[in-house]
Amino acid sequence: MEILLSDFFQRALAGGLLIGITAPLIGLFLVLRRLSMIGDTLSHVTIAGVALGFLIEVYPIGVGLIFAVLASFAIEKLRKAYKSYAELSIAIIMSGGVALASLFFTLGKGYNADVMSYLFGSIYTLDATDLKLVGVVTLIVVVVVAFLHKEFFLLSFEEDAAAVTGLPVRMLNMLITVMTALVISTAIKIVGALLVSALLTIPVAVSLLMARSFKSAIILSVVIGEIAVVIGLVVAGIWNLAPGATIVLLLIMMLILTMIGKKGFRA
Repeated sequence: MEILLSDFFQRALAGGLLIGITAPLIGLFLVLRRLSMIGDTLSHVTIAGVALGFLIEVYPIGVGLIFAVLASFAIEKLRKAYKSYAELSIAIIMSGGVALASLFFTLGKGYNADVMSYLFGSIYTLDATDLKLVGVVTLIVVVVVAFLHKEFFLLSFEEDAAAVTGLPVRMLNMLITVMTALVISTAIKIVGALLVSALLTIPVAVSLLMARSFKSAIILSVVIGEIAVVIGLVVAGIWNLAPGATIVLLLIMMLILTMIGKKGFRA
């Protein structure tokens, strides 16, 4: 139990709690807009940036964040170019991210083990700089969603209607995508690039089964994310398990139990 009181675990818990807020918040709008796969796309691009950061010896998460933001702009440009085939933008950018990551892997064979930790998460290695970055991103996301949640709601369900009412649709779309990039780039060290999309989507999936309104869906998704992070970290710390994987498996278990409970209630 001493691990739960150690400094590195407290930093991990703080970082996990912050991401437990931002990931479901952004994930709700992505799910409603049928863009769930954008999380995987931006995580692959972020890994390419992390690999480059190790290669040029610059703060890896910072470089990954820049890559993710640039990719978010590219996705929006491609979505406008292929309006009837918007999913093409996600496939194209993901392919580019994987290609760049592979290239940087081959150029810097000595740091591949360090980059691999970002694929599966290394929440126990969070330092003060990482926490500050996660904290800033959390503040940005919470403030923006608090002020623009009604606009995001209309945009998510009916983009054409949002444009007719005079909302700056292009700017709002870009804002959601950029915030997604910020969240993912700061979350990959916590849950890993291969698992980060689960933290974006599974809490939302659970909340949509339980919620009766948009507001309650927001609250429930954040609560579910926080519960999974806290329990997952404690369980992983006590039994020496992979934290990111433990959190995701708990989320999947919560989803299954919710589906079973809802089916039983109907019966």
